[in-house]
Formats: sequence, C-alpha cells, structure tokens
Amino acid sequence: MRNYLQFYIDGRWVDPAVPKSIDVINPATEKPAGRISMGSGADVDAAVKAARKAFASYSQTSVAERVALLERIIDEYKKRYADVAAAITEEMGAPVKLANEAQAAMGLAHLQTALGVLKDYSFTKARGSTLLVQEPIGVCAFITPWNWPMNQIACKVAPALAVGCTMVLKPSEIAPFSAQVWAEILHAAGVPAGVFNLVNGDGPTVGAALSSHPEVDMVSFTGSTRAGIEVARNAAPTVKRVHQELGGKSPNIILEDADLTKAVTAGVRGVMGNSGQSCNAPTRMLVPNSRMAEALAIAKAAAEATTVGAPDSGAALGPVISAGQWDKIQTLIHKGIEEGATLVAGGPGKPAGLETGYYVKPTILGNVNNQMTVAREEIFGPVLTILGYDTVDEAVAIGNDTPYGLAAYVSGTDPEGVRKVAARLRAGQVNINSAAIDLMAPFGGFKQSGNGREWGDHAFGEFLEVKAMLGYAPDKAG
Repeated sequence: MRNYLQFYIDGRWVDPAVPKSIDVINPATEKPAGRISMGSGADVDAAVKAARKAFASYSQTSVAERVALLERIIDEYKKRYADVAAAITEEMGAPVKLANEAQAAMGLAHLQTALGVLKDYSFTKARGSTLLVQEPIGVCAFITPWNWPMNQIACKVAPALAVGCTMVLKPSEIAPFSAQVWAEILHAAGVPAGVFNLVNGDGPTVGAALSSHPEVDMVSFTGSTRAGIEVARNAAPTVKRVHQELGGKSPNIILEDADLTKAVTAGVRGVMGNSGQSCNAPTRMLVPNSRMAEALAIAKAAAEATTVGAPDSGAALGPVISAGQWDKIQTLIHKGIEEGATLVAGGPGKPAGLETGYYVKPTILGNVNNQMTVAREEIFGPVLTILGYDTVDEAVAIGNDTPYGLAAYVSGTDPEGVRKVAARLRAGQVNINSAAIDLMAPFGGFKQSGNGREWGDHAFGEFLEVKAMLGYAPDKAG
C-alpha cells in the first residue's frame, strides 16, 4: 500500500492544512492500492505563495543554469524509471510493457526534448532599434489527467522549467502515484525550493482554487472539454492565460486506394492502445461504402486478436481506469446498438474470465452514421466506430463534422491525394499513413479540443510573455 499523505510545497514534504484522505483504487483488482491526502484552498494558497516567492530568483537564472538543472532531472528520472513505470501500472492498470515502453518513456522523452530546445532557443530578437524579449510568464498552475499521467506532467513541467517559470501541479486524484515519484525526482535533482510544488486533490476544490487564484499567471489544463470550460470560467476574473488540451473524436479517413488490411488494422490498434483512453485516438474510421464489408471483416479480426488481461499477463489491453468509466463505456455501447449500429466485435459486458477489474471487450461498431451518439461523444474506451462514405468530399465533410479538432488520420497510396485530404481536415495534428510520433510536432487542437500547443519548441511560447523594449539600440547616425 502506498501512503502519500503529504504535499510537496516550498521544497519540503508538508502535512495538509486540513487532514482528509481517499483511497486510490487499482483498476485491475478493484481494491485500494494506497491513500492520498486531499488538498484545500489553504494548501493551494501556500503552494502558490511559495511559487511566487521562488519566481523572483528562478526567472533570472541563466540558460546554462536551467540546462544543468534539466540534465540533473534527466539523470534522476533514469534512476527512477522503473519506479515511474510501476506506479503507472498500479494506478491505472497499464500493461507492464505499455507502462515501460510508452507511458514512462514519454516523461523522459519530453525532458530530453525540452533540454534540446533550450540549448538553441533564442529569447531575444533585435528589430531595428527595438529589442523583443521573451520572458517567463510567472506562476503556472498545472491540472493533469489520469490517462497518460507522466506524459501530461512532463510536457507541461519540462518546458515551464526550461524558460524560467515556477509552478504548482495538481495531478489526477485517480492516478496520483507517478506524480509523487516525479516530485521525488525533481527534489533529488535539486530543483530550487518553491519552483515546483505538488498539491493533490479534486477539481472542484484544488483545481478551482488554482485556476482562480490571483497569484497564478497561467493555468494549463488537460482533460474533458466540460472541465476545461469550468477552468476557463474560474480563470476569467483574473484574466490569466488559459491553456487547454481537451477532448477529441478524431476521424480516420481510409481512401479508396489504401492498403485496406494495413490501414484498418492500424486504425483498430490506434483505438485499442491504452485501453482506448487517449484523447487523440482515431475513433471514427471512415471507409468507402464500396469496401465496407471487407473493412468490417478486417476490423473484426483485428479486434478479436487484441488480448485483454491483467497488467502483468502480457495482454495488450489492461482495464479502464474506474468503475465510473466502465459504466459510461457500457452505456455508450448499448446506445450505439440501440441507435442502429452493427455490433461487429466485442460488445457489452466484461471479457470472459475477467470478472474482477474494469475490463472492456475490444468493440467494433459498424455502419455508424455521424449523427449517432457514438459518433458524436468521446467514449474513451476500446470502442471503434466505422462510418461509410461515397466521395472524398463527403469523407472530409464527415471528418470535420464534429465539435472537436484534436487529431485526424488519413491513409492512401497516392501521396498527393493523401496530402490534399490532410490539408482540408480541421485538426491540430493530422497523421498521414501511420507516421511515427514526432516529439517536436506541436500538440493541441482546433475548436472545442482546446487552446494552445504542447510539445517541442511550440510549448516554450505558451510559457512566455513578449516585451518590446523600444530604443534599446540607438539609431545609427546618418
């Protein structure tokens, strides 16, 4: 049992202002795996004040000093890599392989990317006699989710540290273990007191206190669109910068000339990975109506080949995060069938032999139209919807017919044709022919998928203010 009953504030582990704790449930066993304290407004205030105090000095550190700090954090992360992965497996049921090769790996990757960007980043630019200076925005509040816990912490904290900001992190109370290890890593690396602070708690209490706090200059939130709207409302009275990475219902357009077996199989895997709990998953597959029967057969085979089981069993999929999430997924599967979708694979209930744990059958719903609930709402589980189209124009229109715009996918063998379709899709990232991940590619969405961008050099700009110093350089004599 993990007992994380203190918060990390001003370089020390401290007791909460008001003792209150909750169990953290292991979704694979449905039993408590540990306890954490739940913070209050008083804890948030203490953490923010520590960050504000630290900002005065940390914002003035040199690039060389911050490079050295990131290098020390990377060294400590490598030492604790196995601990990070184990925490993620325990808190969210991620398969051991996924936790080691993807979940924990993304934390290290974002640190290394931020370090590389910082070494070459220019914070000043001369324009005539004016000097443009990029300065750290100030105290940042980070509210992060449970589905990729280390990825989302690292892709915010690493660039913020790199540019000279101070911060308070509220990780998900559902999956807080890896955040605790992260705080221990930063402490061991010698992050100055007050630069990084951690307060556990829920959204309505700690999240709201952070997003509304007058001494917080920026709030960066990753989670549902509904919760993101509340963060923006809470932030509005103090006119702080709001960065949001929210939901998605990403289209995956498979063109007529695509290798159908390859494209459909890749699309199924893209949805099923992480038990379907990825905001950029390609959850709406669009295939030509003329090839629908063939596509459904391929998708069925791919889904049925996807193994589900305990995190240490070698299965591809573990459980989903909670009983509440399991119930939501089941409700939406039933809704899809009721509204006329064809159940191609999977379906309601738990997989055979997995009565304990929040396991979901890899599910394919075929012959879906874009007005069905399962095509409109983010399911956040291993459920793929397959829609048909007759023309490329129709496919693009269906793809863009969503309030979201986080990601989109296109497959085909004609490079120019694929690029033309990709250019017409309204999404922050468009993946062509299952391209590999690019840590320097900006990550963020159009429309109700959020504001701002994370990852790589674009992330730096989110944490910087621009100051114009007129007359910095005297005009040359004529």
